[in-house]
Amino acid sequence: MGKSRAPAPPDPRETAAAQTGTNISTAIANAALGNVDQITPFGTLTYDQTGTQAVYDPTTGTTHEVPTYQATTALSPEQQEILARTQGAQTNLAGLAQTLSGQAQTALADPFTLGNEAVEDRLFQLGSARLDPMFERQRAQLEQDLANRGIRIGSAAYQTAQEQQRQAEADAYNQLALTGRGQAVQEQLAERAQPINEITALLGGSQITQPTFQPTQQPQIPTVDYAGLVNQNYQARLANFQNQQAFGQNILGGLFGLGAGIIASDIRVKENIRRVGTLDNGLPVYAYNYITGGPTHIGVMAQDVETENPDAVIEIAGIKHVDYNKAVL
Repeated sequence: MGKSRAPAPPDPRETAAAQTGTNISTAIANAALGNVDQITPFGTLTYDQTGTQAVYDPTTGTTHEVPTYQATTALSPEQQEILARTQGAQTNLAGLAQTLSGQAQTALADPFTLGNEAVEDRLFQLGSARLDPMFERQRAQLEQDLANRGIRIGSAAYQTAQEQQRQAEADAYNQLALTGRGQAVQEQLAERAQPINEITALLGGSQITQPTFQPTQQPQIPTVDYAGLVNQNYQARLANFQNQQAFGQNILGGLFGLGAGIIASDIRVKENIRRVGTLDNGLPVYAYNYITGGPTHIGVMAQDVETENPDAVIEIAGIKHVDYNKAVL
């Protein structure tokens, strides 16, 4: 027993190669499970394997072929027709927008100016038609009011009242100019931006309904810890070897503790026989009781020893005895 060899430790490269192969196989299986085709009223999503890609493992020098996939989105026939018509319309609108952009380029080439005497003249012309009659009534009312108050023409009070009237008329015309000018500027800006707005609207076009795909419940196969299993197996075998070594030492120690002499070992004088181990030379070791009684003993059977080493067996009074100095060592 004590001369048995301990189990060899696992080869790191072989273990790494096996672990890598397990990981890649699991990843391929998970990818296949995750590539779930989907069908909606607006289109479909399908997966196809397009080939393989070589993946080199520098640790083991092994090249693995990993499948590659392609995802294809296809519209339903109705949506595909809408897309074709939309693209045709966009082509036409783009051509029209190009024509308008040339016109807009010409129009926008001139710098925009806020000053416009023609607009201001027109504003005063329209304003005068409304304001001048009102001012005439106000002046006549002012003259009557000054006369009623006894203020003479040419007096300081008279001049002050007339100046205030003229100032009010000037303020009214100024307000007319400012308000009208602002309105005119807004109209000019709107007219200037109109071609741009039309081009933008033409280029916008219409949109199709894109198919919406739902996230699928994809099962995931866990990766097997192959390296861990190999190490556990090695540790278990090593522990078993160490236990056998210790057990063998205990057996040998017990046998030699009996004097390691010639002991009756004939199977015919034993009972409750059960095998408990094996010596280095291949002899089985048993636990047993003698038929005559007494405690449990551990040792070999004379019949087993006689088959392998007849010189170690002696027959005394018809009972086979084993010389342990010859049988065990």
